[in-house]
Amino acid sequence: MDASPESQARTRMFARVLGLFLVIVDVTAVARASDMQSLLSQFEANSMWTFVTGAFVLLLGLTIVAAHQSWRGAAAIIVSLIGWLIVLRGLLLVAFPKFFASLANDMIGAQAWWITLCVVFALVGLYLTYVGWAPAPNRP
Repeated sequence: MDASPESQARTRMFARVLGLFLVIVDVTAVARASDMQSLLSQFEANSMWTFVTGAFVLLLGLTIVAAHQSWRGAAAIIVSLIGWLIVLRGLLLVAFPKFFASLANDMIGAQAWWITLCVVFALVGLYLTYVGWAPAPNRP
């Protein structure tokens, strides 16, 4: 059974935004790999930043989860999974900032792994960008 036209339109809209976001942020993170430890240290230095950032990240994730209830098709599944990952990230930042900081420090310490992860997410972003911006197929 195909997804409804409204569901497909929502998936395309979220794919446009999330796709470009993933490409820009992940490519920039790889390009600025040498700055990441310093940026994380400055972010951790003020607990207000983790809370405020976490609140906005959580709001974004909950918005995606609430507005995108589709699990049909690769792009829809990716958008939904990213929404839930964003909710998890926001929750960790708000409720467990020290755990989040520890996890982030461990990832940045394993630079080859997180760069690989950034490249994978950038490729996912390219796919979502294509899905979101490519002309929609004409269906009778």
